[in-house]
Amino acid sequence: MKNKRDMKWMSIITIIFAFSSCSNAQIDEDEKIIYESDNMDTITLGAGCFWCVEAVFSELKGIESVVAGYAGGFVKNPSYKDVCSGTTGHAEVAQITYIPSEISLGDILEVFWKTHDPTTLNRQGADIGTQYRSAIFYHNEKQGNEAKSFKQQLTDSEAWDNPIVTEIAPISNYSVADNYHQNYFSQNGDQSIL
Repeated sequence: MKNKRDMKWMSIITIIFAFSSCSNAQIDEDEKIIYESDNMDTITLGAGCFWCVEAVFSELKGIESVVAGYAGGFVKNPSYKDVCSGTTGHAEVAQITYIPSEISLGDILEVFWKTHDPTTLNRQGADIGTQYRSAIFYHNEKQGNEAKSFKQQLTDSEAWDNPIVTEIAPISNYSVADNYHQNYFSQNGDQSIL
């Protein structure tokens, strides 16, 4: 791990360059994601506003698709307004489908940890609320174990001054966000995140 200042600058640099689309997934009428290959895996990450998370991961080689959505709540198919109210229990997430032969889960998790502050509870920068929490929603036990192990390594190394508060849980109650949230930065190039 790099020092804390290097991690902050890496985060800023990564976000600045993360403005292209990556969308090889199709969404059917039941909002289930359909992928074109069986040689892929999926992990769902929350690290603040899903627009920023989507922009960062869309830039990585080996990422097949990044879909903005909601996960971890107790309401089925919430609207953006519902999630923003903080009453559904959902986090804004990016569901990432990747090709393990091109990018490992460890690499994805390293980018995840470096591009947000996992020590701020229910907050990333100016975005405040449970929907902006740091979260890893795993899709199988192997992913869950790897995420927990990575988190423990970071804790043991004291990578941050404050404790890591990232939630690590099995994927639940996932739903796709409205189309206008997909590929947000590539469709809204005039927007600034800094």
